[in-house]
Amino acid sequence: MPTDYLWQAPAAALVLGYLLGSIPFGVLLTRMAGAGDLRQIGSGNIGATNVLRTGRKGLAAATLLLDAAKGFVAVWIADHYLGETGVVAAAAVFLGHLYPVWLRFRGGKGVATLLGVVLALHWPIGLVYAVVWIAMLALLRISSFAGMTAAVTAPLSAAFLGRFDLVLLLLALALLVLWKHRENIDRLISGTEPRVGRKHG
Repeated sequence: MPTDYLWQAPAAALVLGYLLGSIPFGVLLTRMAGAGDLRQIGSGNIGATNVLRTGRKGLAAATLLLDAAKGFVAVWIADHYLGETGVVAAAAVFLGHLYPVWLRFRGGKGVATLLGVVLALHWPIGLVYAVVWIAMLALLRISSFAGMTAAVTAPLSAAFLGRFDLVLLLLALALLVLWKHRENIDRLISGTEPRVGRKHG
């Protein structure tokens, strides 16, 4: 393998991942649908849960799928065309979603994008992630808690399934999810976190 390729492939994966991750699908979809600026609605977050507060369930579902898809696509392309640099792309696409340059680094909280990432890295981890996320959401109707719980299961699932090469990465990404949810954690502790289907207070 040429020496230049040793850094060019990871660099390409980094740029590709960040650019894909920084596409703010929630903002773009709500704007195109005439639902206003998502950053001025509800919590101001750009993810699917806040899109749901516009009353557009279809837009919320599309945002969730597209945010997950960009995570999956970035890792898949990097692994198949950029010398198996999927781990680099995984970190980059996630950071791009959380801190997009186009929105002054004020992005989403990463739950849907992390789903796409783990599905691409090792689909059984993604399956556990999805099941936990859906189950907790159905049980408690608290989107933030369901998302954080799913994120925390990612490194645990990786260890359980013997993918120790992914544990540190997924642990770091899970911690970032928790960091982005710090205000939600405060509301959960105080008992004021809104449930899905109710207006944001």
